[in-house]
Amino acid sequence: MNYAKEKNITIQKSVVAQHQSEYSLAQSKANLLPSVSGTASTTFSWAKETLSENNSFADREQSNTTSFAVNSSMTLFSGFKLKKQVEQAEINLKSSQYNTLAQEEDIELSILNAYLEILYAKENIKNSAQQIKATKEELKLAKERMDIGVISKSDYLQIKSELASEKATLANYQSTLNTNKITLMQLMEIPVSNNFDITDPNINEQLLKVGTSEAKEVYLQALGTKAEIKQAALSVESSKYGIDIAKAGYYPVVSLSAGLNTGWSDQVSGFSYGSQLKNQFTPTIGMSVSIPIFQNKEAKINVAQAKLSVTDAQLDELNVKNNLRKEIEQACADLTSAKIKYEANLEEYSSASESYEVARERYNEGLINSVDFLSIKTDKIKAESNLLQAKYNLIFSNKIVDYYKGETLKF
Repeated sequence: MNYAKEKNITIQKSVVAQHQSEYSLAQSKANLLPSVSGTASTTFSWAKETLSENNSFADREQSNTTSFAVNSSMTLFSGFKLKKQVEQAEINLKSSQYNTLAQEEDIELSILNAYLEILYAKENIKNSAQQIKATKEELKLAKERMDIGVISKSDYLQIKSELASEKATLANYQSTLNTNKITLMQLMEIPVSNNFDITDPNINEQLLKVGTSEAKEVYLQALGTKAEIKQAALSVESSKYGIDIAKAGYYPVVSLSAGLNTGWSDQVSGFSYGSQLKNQFTPTIGMSVSIPIFQNKEAKINVAQAKLSVTDAQLDELNVKNNLRKEIEQACADLTSAKIKYEANLEEYSSASESYEVARERYNEGLINSVDFLSIKTDKIKAESNLLQAKYNLIFSNKIVDYYKGETLKF
């Protein structure tokens, strides 16, 4: 699971978005601090003078001026806008973290499904191989009985045809297993390899852990654990800060500024370069107040839009909760149905197995023909297949409910 989380592109993009939220928070905090900038400039200028004697022009000597300045400014008050932006950025960061967690949970669920599909295919192969082994013994016996004239060639060919059919079924199961392995490797971002395999858990132990769950109780647990619920709640909280930020447009902005300037000019005589810089230091300090009087309804409309954003986020949160409730109700119903179906298929398989054992003895004794025997055998194979499908469906349904409870998806 950890490898899949590290390599999955969707999760990596979510982590990138999380880092972007971290930078946004850092920037919003930095906006509370004063800004400081320094400037340096040099200006060369020259011009022509008019000479009154002959109305001719002469070049005047060029002038050189250099200036240096350090300026700082800081917002003292802006309707608490900067403070609210920091708080909103903190919430947005938490929201992005929950988004990453939600992506990880989705990947875990997909991997679990692919993992169970592989186990299911493996058991199909195992059962199919056992059926082929039994059919080969039946074919051998049928050959001996045909040779001594106990059964007809037609009966023998029926068994032979059954063996060919079972071999084709086995080949299909093996193909399905390979496909399922590829699916899991791709989900885990592992290059496809013929050597890839998984650990087979004790499925019967998993069956012992299966229980029933009330949808209401599971839903209440999910509300406190599922990442998408927490993310939706944080989106509502973030949008509420958007209203406070928009309302800051109604308030004056008070700013403080300070600076230090000096310079040098070659037009000033009697002072050296360093002396000019030293004697022309000019400190400045100031405060400005910007009062909004008429802004073409900008602040009013921004507040109205921010309120709509809150309503939209609240509807999204309600929709997420409703979808989660419906999914849990369906998951709990599926678990109950899967358990009932498994128990019914277990009883069906037990009955079909008993009928098959009796039929095989009667067939070996020559009391029934191959057609009747194969019909009973087919019923047993079908019951076994239904039981296997019901077993894995029950395990997966139980894991889905565990997922909504916030439990770790593992075997």
